[in-house]
Amino acid sequence: MNGTSHEVQRRGVRRGVYVIPALFTVGNVFCGYLSLDAAVKGRFDLAAGLIFLAGFLDSLDGRVARMTGSTSAFGEQLDSLADVLSFGLAPAFLVYHWTLSGFDRIGLLASFLFLVCGACRLARFNVQLNVVDKRWFVGLPIPAAAGALCGLIWVIPEPIPDPRISAAFLGVTLVLGFLMVSTYRYRSFKDVDLRSRRSARLVPVVGLLVAAVAAWRPDICLAGLALVYAVSAPLAHAVAVLTRRRQPPVAGAPA
Repeated sequence: MNGTSHEVQRRGVRRGVYVIPALFTVGNVFCGYLSLDAAVKGRFDLAAGLIFLAGFLDSLDGRVARMTGSTSAFGEQLDSLADVLSFGLAPAFLVYHWTLSGFDRIGLLASFLFLVCGACRLARFNVQLNVVDKRWFVGLPIPAAAGALCGLIWVIPEPIPDPRISAAFLGVTLVLGFLMVSTYRYRSFKDVDLRSRRSARLVPVVGLLVAAVAAWRPDICLAGLALVYAVSAPLAHAVAVLTRRRQPPVAGAPA
């Protein structure tokens, strides 16, 4: 009898462990849902900040699942659906109500394309999960695209009266959508060994620098990091192409 009771308790604990990462994912969805409500009410800075909070929760659910040994196919699918809402629908809805609504159907189409490209990016990631090199992401990850877009809105939360600046954000929305479905390779930083001597010296310095900037203006800090990451792969590709073109031809090589 005692053995049976002990086994039931172990099953209950095990089930509870599986619930923990799902709670972080649900928190991610909740932030995305609240962002939609804030955008409708014109609180664009709050809406953008909530998407960054959703990104923080999204970064935790997978780590918690791996730490507790509770990874599952259900959790992976739930995480993808949550990402479509928080980093696809919510940013697209936000940028449309913030400035793209002035372009009517064109603005609606641009924000919709951002959502569709994000959904396609997630679908491609899911089917290539065990195929691609873990050190790289193929295409801009959807949380990073949402961070770049919403970071700019967080810095400039008031609606933009100048149609030329609004047109620039129309272009930014389309470019970020393209980067998500592109084949540019972005560093995943999953290969960084935090236990190495180099990381042990570098991580505290970078952490203190980011913390100092975040304490001053977290909106500018997060927007800057997201934008730098978004343009890093296209710039690296452009530099690689230019370097190959400038290299002298090898003697004896066919023309």
